[in-house]
Amino acid sequence: MIPFSDEELMEPVKNVIDKVRPSLALDGGDIDFITVKNSNVYVQLKGACIGCSSSGSTLKYGVERQLRMDIHPELCVVNVPLGMENDIDKL
Repeated sequence: MIPFSDEELMEPVKNVIDKVRPSLALDGGDIDFITVKNSNVYVQLKGACIGCSSSGSTLKYGVERQLRMDIHPELCVVNVPLGMENDIDKL
């Protein structure tokens, strides 16, 4: 169990997202942080990352790995499809 509230995780998660953003930009992609809810980090891939066959690996081995190393090993990343930003409870 993660010993932090979702609110306490917001700033550290934003910092990690900003840390991995330049790597995505090298390939024409980007990432937006949406929120943290129940230890799940909701993000949205943008640019060239949308529809890319490697986007799942990018989330798992890039973003999620960095979050787990820098913050807590139980954090999970969820990509929010375009248009679903207000419906993360349905994901």
